[in-house]
Order: sequence, then C-alpha cells, then structure tokens
Amino acid sequence: MKKFKLNRRKFFTILGAGGAVLALKPVSSMASGLTQTEAKPATNIADASKTPRKQTSMPGIFPGKVVIVKDPRSVVDDVPVEGIAYVMLQKSMLELTGEKNLKNAWRTFVKPGEKIGLKVNPVAGKLLSTSHAVVQSVVKQLTESGIDRKDIVIWDRRAMELKDVGFTPENYPGITFRGTECQDEKGSFYDENGKLYGEANIDKEWYYWADVEGEYDSETMPYMVNGGKFSYFTKIVTREVDKIINIPILKNAGGSVTNAMKNLAFGSVSNTGRLHEKLWNDTCAEVCAFSPIRDKVVLNISDGLRGCFNGGPGANPQFICNYHTLLVSSDPVAMDRIAYDIIAEKRIAEGLQKAPSPESLTFLKMAASLGLGVAEKDSIDVRSFNLG
Repeated sequence: MKKFKLNRRKFFTILGAGGAVLALKPVSSMASGLTQTEAKPATNIADASKTPRKQTSMPGIFPGKVVIVKDPRSVVDDVPVEGIAYVMLQKSMLELTGEKNLKNAWRTFVKPGEKIGLKVNPVAGKLLSTSHAVVQSVVKQLTESGIDRKDIVIWDRRAMELKDVGFTPENYPGITFRGTECQDEKGSFYDENGKLYGEANIDKEWYYWADVEGEYDSETMPYMVNGGKFSYFTKIVTREVDKIINIPILKNAGGSVTNAMKNLAFGSVSNTGRLHEKLWNDTCAEVCAFSPIRDKVVLNISDGLRGCFNGGPGANPQFICNYHTLLVSSDPVAMDRIAYDIIAEKRIAEGLQKAPSPESLTFLKMAASLGLGVAEKDSIDVRSFNLG
C-alpha cells in the first residue's frame, strides 16, 4: 500500500484547494437512499462552521495516517485476549506517534485532569460489542500514563445497553458510566412525573436539524427522547467530557462500513431513527462536523479483533468473524477508508459481492469535504504490522 506522509498543514492546503468545491457538489441521490427524482432533505450543516476550529480538531494531529496491527493470537475460542490486545494497542500507539515511550504516546492526546470519554459500541449485544479486551487495555494504558480512573467516562447512547454487555462498576472499578437514554431500577424510562429520564441528558443548545421526521411511540421506542426534525447532542459530549477516544467495532452496513464515523454520529445525538433511510451518509459526516465531536475526538481505536462482514451493524452469528486486527488513527475518515477495504475483501471472499463499491464511500467523501479527514486511499499513510 502506498505510503504518503501528510501533515496538518498539507492536509488543510489540499482541503482549501478542493474542499469547498466538493462541499458544493451534489452527492449521488441513490447513495443516500433516495430515488433519482427526490431531493435530498435540507440540514443545518452550515451552522457547524460557525464555531472556530481548534488546533486538535479533526482530523487530529496525524491526518491521513492509520496504523494497523494484527495478531492471530488475539482471539481464542472466539474470545478476545486482553494481554494480546494490550500489546497490539501499545504497538499501535508508539507507531502512530513516533514516540519510544508509551506514556509519552498517550500524553500526545490526553493530559491528567482532563475528563476522557471512551465511546464504545454495545448496540449489537454481547455477541458483538466493543470488546472488554480492548477497552480494559485502553483504560490500563491511560492510567499508566497518569490519567486518574475517576476522570475516565465510558459512554454510549443507551445506558441499559452498556450494562447488558458488562460495562459496569464491577468490571471497571472507579470508572464513570454514562448513557443519554436510560431507565431506573424498575425498568421504567420515565420518572414519577411521566418525564423521560433521557430528556435531562440532551443539550438543546446543540443540535443537528434535518428536514425529515420520524414517528415514535411508547411501545416501539420507549426511550426515544424526542421526535420532530431536531436531533439534540448529548450533554456527555457538549458538557461532561474534554476529550473523546472513539472505540468502534469493525462492522459492515450493507456493502459499506460502520466504524468510526457512524459510531460517533449516531451515538452522539437523539432522534436518529428518521435519519437512516434518506440521510445515512449525511448524518455520518455532518454530525461529526459540529464542535462537540469535531473538536473533542482526539483518537480512534477500531476494535477489529472480532467483527462482521454481513448483517451488520447487528449481530448475526453466521457473519461474525475474527479479523484479529486493531486500527488506530487520529483521523476517523482515513481509518474508515482503510477499514472499508478489510470488510470489502472479506465480503468478496465470501461471495457477497464481486468488487469494491465506490458508492459505499459517499459518507467519507462528504466528511473529507468538511475538513474532517482524508478519504482518498492513495493519500493515506498506512503502517501495517503483524505480531503473530
């Protein structure tokens, strides 16, 4: 694979030359789930640029650089091995940063005293959640680098799903757990006044607006915080954490990939059911362009020890496989581009498709046009290692 060194100055020079043009070009309607005669629903993406970028904003301090570490020993009897995951993560961090010392590698991204949010993905249940082997390794290396456990927050959209897959105080002593949508000990999503608990966890000062609505009721989506055309950001990202480390799972979504961008976008805002059909690509890219995500996500660690190649993002046992892989990058767009190749290769080998499908990368092209990362494969510096 071609090695291409791309620093932040070069990245933004390239973006300045072509990014504005890309942002104005219409995206293929078919790639967005629309018929050729339907217009794409309007969104408030223009509002994202109203907040000035920071030095560490996406794509982070290593734009276009992705480290891949593989180890066939990382999964035994379909169970990820924490000790091997730790070494894989260590190798990834040192190679990404160029540091010789692991503590210095982590201090490149986070500092003591900062609240660090670990965005995991438990939505497919125990069969295909972000593995404890990887998350425990992240926590251990953070604490070894001087981050206090009380300053680490493991979070996702739904608190009950975190608990179901074992993200609990018993397994992670001293760590905080947060979900936007939640229920009480009796299993109710409502307080004694009939108000959703989750409503207190959304920040109405930050939202992704899209001109499409969805209908929800107490039986089909009892924890849905709101309907209408607004998707509010969770207070977890707007107020409660200073930095975010994104830990998605290497999964497919049809012929595409659901990894870094999807984990962030659909996990950080409310009222997402309405966005899947016509604005899946737009949501993956545009939500990440708003400051609470764009300016706080400093590192992406894709858990590809176990993943899936079909039937995703849910967990269908016949399509779950052991990739034995970690991908690490500050650039979520570049990481998703390389992750796509891994899934496409597996799908082709399994006879699910004959060749890669460029239309599956629409959301990455959109994200690149918004200055969130590198989508062109030839411009990505991939460093691959096999420890087995």
